Amino acid sequence: MLELGLAVSVVFVAVFVIIASLTMANLTLVNHCHKLPYALAFLSNQLGILFVILRRYMTWQVATTTALVLGFLVVMLLGGRLIRYFGIAVEGGLDVGVLFTLIGYNLPYFLELIFPLAFFIALMLVLGRMYADHEMAIVVGSGISRGRLSRLLVPLVLLAFVLQTWIALIGKPWGVERAANLWQEQSLVEVFDLIKPKSFISSGDYHLYVGEIGENREYLQDVLVIQMASDTPKQAATPLTDEQQQALSEFSEHKIPSELISEKDTLIYAKSATQVSGDGGVLQLDLHQGRRYEVDATSRKYSQVGFERYRISLDVAQPNEAKPVKIEGWRTADLWAVVQGKLPYDNVPEAKAELGYRVSLPWLIILALMLATPLAQVRPRQGRWFKLIPSVFIFVASALIVISLKESISKGKLGVWAYPVVIALFFAFALYLNYHERIMARFRLAKHQNAHNLNTQNPSVQTPQTKRSKL
Repeated sequence: MLELGLAVSVVFVAVFVIIASLTMANLTLVNHCHKLPYALAFLSNQLGILFVILRRYMTWQVATTTALVLGFLVVMLLGGRLIRYFGIAVEGGLDVGVLFTLIGYNLPYFLELIFPLAFFIALMLVLGRMYADHEMAIVVGSGISRGRLSRLLVPLVLLAFVLQTWIALIGKPWGVERAANLWQEQSLVEVFDLIKPKSFISSGDYHLYVGEIGENREYLQDVLVIQMASDTPKQAATPLTDEQQQALSEFSEHKIPSELISEKDTLIYAKSATQVSGDGGVLQLDLHQGRRYEVDATSRKYSQVGFERYRISLDVAQPNEAKPVKIEGWRTADLWAVVQGKLPYDNVPEAKAELGYRVSLPWLIILALMLATPLAQVRPRQGRWFKLIPSVFIFVASALIVISLKESISKGKLGVWAYPVVIALFFAFALYLNYHERIMARFRLAKHQNAHNLNTQNPSVQTPQTKRSKL
């Protein structure tokens, strides 16, 4: 559903970008290439040089326009996400220092869908301008067909195909996994934010008392830590009761109330403490200049051990408590292992749907070229923007179909074979758009030749064509 919502958002944002960037696209595409028709007319008899010029010209125009449209789409979509993250940061649920890092991790997730769309829009803009400015007529008059002109973009298409493959198979899973880990670390930081001066909280295996908190919560002073025994029930990070706080407020480093703790608990006192970023979603504290009190098993008296620095971990994420990463954050190799049965997973159809979805997305790059070649054709009076928005809806509809297949396959309604079938149907539709005029022309020519042969063999039979000619 996230991909579906993102695709719908991309449609509206793309329409807005098309309308907003008309003037900029005009300047970008026209100012640098207004001499192309003269060059084509001059080099019409030298096809080798003409191919080199056309390949460089079209590759440069499509690449720069793709970057322009992609920049607009990224700014528009990530802008909304950035505003939402700012709101979370203002409420204290997110550290401002990791805000842009989180945006960077989410970038491949957006590029997965908007990069093929930006490439398609760039093709439509470049080819549409060539039709509107009569450059395509000169190219065709030079002996280069429309299909041959599109094949000049094959190196650029292959480069875009490889880039889209990397985004779908490697970039997006990596970004989703890193973003999930970052959110988990931020949820643990909230435990540290619960600490208040001269009050007690429970966090995992520890009861924590802080006398004073430094500026920006960079350090703590007069820290008392009660480390519960392993068989003591663990608690979430919640404030202690009033009775516990009143009893612990009577704490003295020389006199420890025995009624506060069990015989197996350990007490730690430190003059100061600093926060340390832990690995694997663990919040750690470094205690400085303190003592550790531990109960002796025989005498049941506390033994004192001094230390200069002592590190503890708060709210350690246990394997059964850690939230599993979404299927979108799984590595492609792990998905393939699940499909092959080498890695156990409860929902195998979901893994198949995600793997097929990732493999299907790069083919949208090739589909973009096959669709843009016929859809960009406009008459001079229609203008270059006449078919742009309808063509964008056609291309986005194909992406939405692939996304809907992911939902159906993950629920077991369809098999993973639906992906290649749908991609093949997309290609068949694109081939029909490219060759239907030629097929219809040959059909009309064959019909005319049959009528002419029939009229020649039997002059007494008058076909509708001969009747009209006599009239």
